[in-house]
Amino acid sequence: MAGTTGGAVHRRLRGRVGAGTGAAAAAVLVLGACGGDGGSLEDVELQAGEGGMMPPVAPEGSEGTEALDVDGVSIEAPEDWEVQNEGGTLCLTPPGQPACAYGSIQLFTGAADQHPQNWPLQGEAFSDDDGWADNTDSCRSLNTAASGNIDVEGAELTNPGEFATHADDLKSHHAVWNVSCVNGDEFEVRMWFLPVSDVLLYVWSADPQHDQLYDEVAASMDTTGHDG
Repeated sequence: MAGTTGGAVHRRLRGRVGAGTGAAAAAVLVLGACGGDGGSLEDVELQAGEGGMMPPVAPEGSEGTEALDVDGVSIEAPEDWEVQNEGGTLCLTPPGQPACAYGSIQLFTGAADQHPQNWPLQGEAFSDDDGWADNTDSCRSLNTAASGNIDVEGAELTNPGEFATHADDLKSHHAVWNVSCVNGDEFEVRMWFLPVSDVLLYVWSADPQHDQLYDEVAASMDTTGHDG
């Protein structure tokens, strides 16, 4: 996002339906369903999710992309996703979800410098089964991400040794983890990491309906203007 480096930006791109509005509408639909067919309170809780998050909003088709920039690293982002850009970190949040949580994409410059123990650079955590986060204690599935109190049982790097090519022709370490929780939930974490420039593109907890979009955003990443 030109002109935002070093400053804080928190806005919604055009075409974005407000998260609060989407959640409220979903709540009305849930309550309406219970009143109309005798559904139980348990049904409502299951639809809302254990962590208080609503189920993902089904995509209505792409409304185009917009170029965003952080410290000289640019990506093409979906226009209807919420954007936060501050202090070398860019976060894109899909419609209907809390900021920088389930389904979100994060772009870090100086990634290891920003995280404890120099993650994901230290010890090449980006290539380890347990390297999917700087703190791997809490489950991030749709139903548990907001509560943050469900423990992780284990994780597996499902694509060891894989690389991805970006718009500037640089190749990153591409890692995909499947993480299991003690309550039986599972979630996926994705990472594209450039160790030399310390640039990280990170999917915090992947929403399967955005699988193709994640790959498209990653492919669009261009570090040509980054001097880190």
